[in-house]
Amino acid sequence: MNAPPADASSRPIREVRDDVVRTLSAAGVPDAEVDADLLVGHVLGLSRGGVHAKLVVGADVPAAQVAELDALVARRARREPLQHLTGRAAFCSLDLAVGPGVFVPRPETELLAQLAIDALRAAAEPEPVALDLGSGSGAIALAMATEVPHARVWAVENSPEAFPWTRRNVEEVGAPNLELVFGDLADALPELDGRAAVVASNPPYIPAGAIPRDPEVRLYDPEHALYGGEDGLDVVRVLSRRALALLHPGGALMIEHGESQSADIASLLAADGWHAVAHHRDLTGRDRVTTARR
Repeated sequence: MNAPPADASSRPIREVRDDVVRTLSAAGVPDAEVDADLLVGHVLGLSRGGVHAKLVVGADVPAAQVAELDALVARRARREPLQHLTGRAAFCSLDLAVGPGVFVPRPETELLAQLAIDALRAAAEPEPVALDLGSGSGAIALAMATEVPHARVWAVENSPEAFPWTRRNVEEVGAPNLELVFGDLADALPELDGRAAVVASNPPYIPAGAIPRDPEVRLYDPEHALYGGEDGLDVVRVLSRRALALLHPGGALMIEHGESQSADIASLLAADGWHAVAHHRDLTGRDRVTTARR
């Protein structure tokens, strides 16, 4: 029996995908082929591997889904973040909900999360306490809570715009060992003073005059998650003092920062009395995280 003819208004998936790549490339979108796969997959309900399988067999895309994809591609070409279009962001083993009002977690922050996870696993306590200060989407807190289930983790966020995203992700992931707190990292959770094994944070650290180059960051990430005062370290200074109170002796502090801020952060931490200050490089070889011991 012959296969039924394709809908005359449908289009071959390879043709559709190639058009998306051309449009995104012309708009200067980095990794246009990856984004094309992910957008096509989002519309068709497929993984990236599933898209490639459809390319091999020469599947067609119905007209309604072509139109949906065209609208999303136009937005991506205007440099709206891919994660805002799909509503999801991958982080470690997690699939998180994101959108306007919350900072989109980046792959480089997985280094910070892994350092925090390793420190929690190494803690000589039956239920080590960890805090993610300025949690945003909840990415770091949820990575710690899911990877170290015997730990007790707190996620602290003070942005009214970001907090609903934090709460949604905490509820979706459902980690029973994680507690969510709406509060300022400067004074949150005084009842945990002297009890924490790990304090981790990806604070705002961009200097006020350093405008991000990428439109996805400059135009769409919330300013409160980006800018850290004149030298970018205003929140880091607060974080250093608060973490000193929260951590027990030997506890670990982990801070993400810009590649040129390592020396200044090391000086700041040393002046506050931290020990064993160390810098850690991301996969591109840039200093990305500084750790210290209480």
